[in-house]
Amino acid sequence: MKIFKLFGGLIAVIVFAIVSMSVYTVDVREQALVFRFGEIIRSDTTPGLKFKMPFVNTVSFYDSRVQTLDADPQRYLTLEKKNLIVDSFVKWRIRDVREYYVRLGGSKVRAHSRLAKRVNDAIRVEVGKRSVKDVVSGDRVQIMNNVRKATDQEAAGLGLEIIDVRLKRVDLDPDINETVYNRMRAERERVA
Repeated sequence: MKIFKLFGGLIAVIVFAIVSMSVYTVDVREQALVFRFGEIIRSDTTPGLKFKMPFVNTVSFYDSRVQTLDADPQRYLTLEKKNLIVDSFVKWRIRDVREYYVRLGGSKVRAHSRLAKRVNDAIRVEVGKRSVKDVVSGDRVQIMNNVRKATDQEAAGLGLEIIDVRLKRVDLDPDINETVYNRMRAERERVA
């Protein structure tokens, strides 16, 4: 009798282990890739309970929420060959998890690096077409829309979607600021 109970308990533990290794859940905030010996066999983007073959298939999870890439302030030349310092950020998310894994290895660091370079290049092109006045006050919304569209087209090949690009701050170069302040000071002293 004791042997049957012990044997039954052992079988129950083995069955429970196999069942628990063949079930996984995909959260609403994530996407999953199922691999068989390192090869992608399917992607699961819908949340819920999913099944896989135990010991053969492995599952990797990727965040599908909106991510933020906050770039460091960069110098850009305007049409007038004057330096502006632009601080920007990008909102993005994974559009195609399979493409994201193939192109970027599923690495968020690589995604940030590639996006930062592409956004930087797009902003450089847009600022280079405009004068200081247009960048600082006039065409800011147009610049952001053009950068988002250009970056989104390139990011689609990486399995990413660009939701928004914003210019947080646009400042004159400190050298230009000093000359403007000196000119204003001289003008006020002359008026006084």
